[in-house]
Amino acid sequence: MSRNALFSPFSCKSLQLANRLAMAPMTRSQSPGGVVSDAMRGYYQRRAEGGVGLIISEGTGINRPGALNDRAVPRFHGGAELAAWQRVVDAVHAAGGAFAPQLWHVGAMRAPAHADRLADEVLESPSGIPQPGKTRGRIMSDSDIADTIDAFAQAALAAKQIGCDAAEFHGAHGYLIDQFFWGPSNQRSDAFGGASLVERSRFAVEILKAARAAVGDDFALILRISQWKQQDYSAKLAASPAEMEAWLGALSDAGADIFHCSQRRFWEPEFAGSSLNFAGWAKKLSGKPTISVGSVGLEGDFLDTLAKGQSSQRGSGERMAELQQRMADGEFDLIAVGRALLQDPNWVAKLRDGRDDELQAFDVSSMFALS
Repeated sequence: MSRNALFSPFSCKSLQLANRLAMAPMTRSQSPGGVVSDAMRGYYQRRAEGGVGLIISEGTGINRPGALNDRAVPRFHGGAELAAWQRVVDAVHAAGGAFAPQLWHVGAMRAPAHADRLADEVLESPSGIPQPGKTRGRIMSDSDIADTIDAFAQAALAAKQIGCDAAEFHGAHGYLIDQFFWGPSNQRSDAFGGASLVERSRFAVEILKAARAAVGDDFALILRISQWKQQDYSAKLAASPAEMEAWLGALSDAGADIFHCSQRRFWEPEFAGSSLNFAGWAKKLSGKPTISVGSVGLEGDFLDTLAKGQSSQRGSGERMAELQQRMADGEFDLIAVGRALLQDPNWVAKLRDGRDDELQAFDVSSMFALS
């Protein structure tokens, strides 16, 4: 099957891409002190040199004390921090790629694997509930919420000022924005809570409005969303197309240009009675471009592979053919690739050139190295 659909240009406001392949954001914890390191700059540059159209950074912290739970994750505020990100942006551009930082606040999620994590009392969230039956950190006050909204907007403005092509807000996987979306973690009775998903979306809506006011109309804003949470793989924010349409409509009206729709396996349908995946439904219901993601180029999903501590084989030809067909059909606009690009910076170039026999199997050791 022709791979033309994967390698055609894409355009959305400030985001101009040579192809439809993005590098998914993946936390690397390789920036001690919160300043993105020279090693990380080379890591991003090599993926751009290897043909990736859009590099989305690992999650990078906004200007809030509890935004990050790992001091080796980079920040996206401060003079030294932004100067280091400027060098990353310049390197990616020089290699022919586009760059978007993923702006992040972890909420009440801590990182128990890291001995250098921040104290739990610094963590903040809508209700102090990271998941059902557990409490952790502070309940955010009105002023906390207002300051956090402003911190997200200022980070988006900083992205524009240092030459990024877009900015992505991390609204998925059980972190702060998603904790507001999710009923079990948002038990607020004020204007930032509510029984419906649309009501609980006000925090994200206000972030998007503030960011849009800061960056203007022409700078592309991406929102990453997911149904599943790391706290609950079976969670569903939107249980029906109608509920999803109302949710995405509010976010779209507030300023989201592109929805980055995270699911564990891109080939799985989102709702019964249709083969459309999450990104496919989001595009159909919102009319906005979407990014799909989930075990691209591999057979097992990330969480299964990491839990088993085993290597994962290359994705089957059938799966890649299915991806190409979905792209050709216009189901979604971009596809983000994670582990395959951790393993091999030249994965996209090999796919483009038909060198499928050179595609490497993923090994979990790649999680801990910067190839």
